[in-house]
Parts: sequence; C-alpha cells; structure tokens
Amino acid sequence: MKKVLLHAAVIAAVLASSTAIYAQAPQEQGGGQWGHGPGQPTTADQRLQHMTQQLNLSDAQQQQIKPILENESKQMQTLREDSSLSQQDRMNKMMQIRQDSASQIKPILNADQQKLYEEMMNRRGRGPGGPGQMQPQGQGQPPQQ
Repeated sequence: MKKVLLHAAVIAAVLASSTAIYAQAPQEQGGGQWGHGPGQPTTADQRLQHMTQQLNLSDAQQQQIKPILENESKQMQTLREDSSLSQQDRMNKMMQIRQDSASQIKPILNADQQKLYEEMMNRRGRGPGGPGQMQPQGQGQPPQQ
C-alpha cells in the first residue's frame, strides 16, 4: 500500500512540475493548424476567421465580434506578462475574461449560431459543462441568458 501511495505522489509531483514549467514557457504567435502551437495563443483575426467558418458569420457580425476578440487578446497578453499573480489566480482571471467575451459575443449571434458557439466552447473546455471546464474559485455557473 505504501508503494502505491509513493508512486502516486511521485506521479503527481512530476505532473505538477511539468505544468508549472509549461505555464512559464514564452507565449509567441505562429505555427499549428490555426496559426498556433502548444502554449501559443491564436490571434484575434485567426479566431474570427475560425468563428466565421464554423458559424457562418455575416460581415456585420464579424465587425461587431472583432473588437471583442481583440480586447480579449490584449487582456490575456497583459495577464500572461503579469508575474505577480499565482498560477491559480492567473487561470481564474483568464476564465473570467473568456466568460466576459462569450457573454458579449452571444447576443450578436442568431439562435442557431449561439447553439453552435456553445458546442464550440464546450469542445474547447471553455463553456458551461464542457470537458475540462474550470470555474474561477468561489464562483458558480454563470446565469443563463
């Protein structure tokens, strides 16, 4: 029994240290299917292009959504550069920024697009009830609108 606990503790320590190292890696643009690789965020334009393809956004919708994505991108970059925050605080703030952006984007979409958008967010683990969904500590599910 002690061997099992020791092995579990070693595995947990390795996972925790690899996550910390990965989180400290520099964040740069480029590479990957959507213009990014592991740990490299997509640009607002790349996200808008992907959303346009997936949701069939009109030109008017694109013009409304683009500044929201640009603002989110700027906020995320500032957050990544803030070394004063703990990893947990940074993750909580990132989740809040994503939720705020989603709450601004959803009213721009029609009913069918909203459903597809929810599915997209769930696949990425960002939407309510999605795989890997993380809520900022101390907060429950956001109210449905």
